[in-house]
Amino acid sequence: MTLRRLGFVLAVALLLPSLPASATCGGGGGGGNGGVMPDLGGEPRVYRVSWKVLPVGAERPQAPLTVYWFPATPQEARSSGLQTSRSLSLAGGRCVEMAIVPSDNRAVRDAFKAASGPPVVVVAGADGAEIGRGPAGDVKGIEKLLSKALDDREAALDALIESAEKKAAGDRAGAIADYQQVWKQRCLSPKLGRKAAKGLSKLGVKTEEADLRRLGPDGLADPDVHPDVHPDARGRYAEVEAVLRQGLAAELAGRYPEAERLYSRAAALDPADATALRYLGELYRHQTGDWKAARAVFERVLSMPADPIARAVALHGLGKMTIHAGRYHEGLGLFEQSLAAYPLPITYRNLAVYWFSERQAEKAAGFMRQALALDPEDGYNQIFAAVYLAAAGHKEEAARIASANQGVLEASYNLAAIWAQVGDRKKAMELLRRHFYTYERFDAVRSMEMQEARDDYMFASLHHDPEFLELTRMADGHSM
Repeated sequence: MTLRRLGFVLAVALLLPSLPASATCGGGGGGGNGGVMPDLGGEPRVYRVSWKVLPVGAERPQAPLTVYWFPATPQEARSSGLQTSRSLSLAGGRCVEMAIVPSDNRAVRDAFKAASGPPVVVVAGADGAEIGRGPAGDVKGIEKLLSKALDDREAALDALIESAEKKAAGDRAGAIADYQQVWKQRCLSPKLGRKAAKGLSKLGVKTEEADLRRLGPDGLADPDVHPDVHPDARGRYAEVEAVLRQGLAAELAGRYPEAERLYSRAAALDPADATALRYLGELYRHQTGDWKAARAVFERVLSMPADPIARAVALHGLGKMTIHAGRYHEGLGLFEQSLAAYPLPITYRNLAVYWFSERQAEKAAGFMRQALALDPEDGYNQIFAAVYLAAAGHKEEAARIASANQGVLEASYNLAAIWAQVGDRKKAMELLRRHFYTYERFDAVRSMEMQEARDDYMFASLHHDPEFLELTRMADGHSM
């Protein structure tokens, strides 16, 4: 992190608690683009791997398989292809944990003989036993290593299924024991988990309905594997990612019908790929305002094997829509489930939005700091935080950030809020108009966000302005 950005983070930490207790904030938490904002000004990336940092003193993951990454520096980890691998991303839907081990976690580094030397990645079992390792720069090699480990585990589970089927007629207890072993490891191979559940049911042993639903419907393939291990998947693997890239490019350009068509096509090419669904659901929720379609897509994600990021995006989206419907406690519960699945800046930002609307500025500030701490280099996070810096009186720094990011279309609402706090009515109105009529394309979204602007403390100086009232005339009248 640069010294300037470090100073910005410290300013947020120190000044946000001084916000007025009556502060409210309607919109600006962001969304779309699959729920994980691409780096502003950088190359948009489709897949994100659900890496979590394993700090000093933290317990090691207890998942059946864990991928431990030992990078040399945070900068290396941030720019590595290991962050955007489709194969590693989808493996998260099969209970594979992804752990980044920082340089100060000597205990884990020593345990895996990774305290010195070039950056390395290790695949290990639940007991910590090493299965294999490879250089961190060889992304394809790591993908193949993990795919083989998954295949080996699946072969062992398949053998248990065959054993149980043979025992079912004459050794009921033995068959049940074999099926239950598979059931316990169902996340590694959902299709075999479904088989085990059926076998147990025939023997009079019921499984939890909720657990069974999480494995997806019959006929759904397990999340895709690396095509170099299974050549028959090569064409589909390449096409899904290419179509998603085209869809994201269309969404970023505001061509939402085209993005919807491409995301839907990607989801059809590989129904087991929850990434395509999270892009489609976020497009409906945030860009087109078709919340009925968004809810259906997010519920589909939650009823299938899905990587932690896809689950977190789905739970956040459902939470946001639920809060807007007035079921605040239920919506906050969904936000909490989202953070438990995987901590995303968008969830923390919208928790900040909610608690500002509830006039609990200090609590909101804590969530804002957590969003920023997850990714202090992310431009959208910085713009969002600058809104509250301006409200806390740090107007010069906030204006500098707004000026530097004036061209970021998707941040128009927050940029307008900064200028409203700084006192530049003209710029605030220009950017609100840009947000409502250039960035947004659908009246269903415009009307909701116009009402949010009317409720938002950050625009209090404009709330009785005739031009502002005319600009927000499509407000639907439902306050947050």
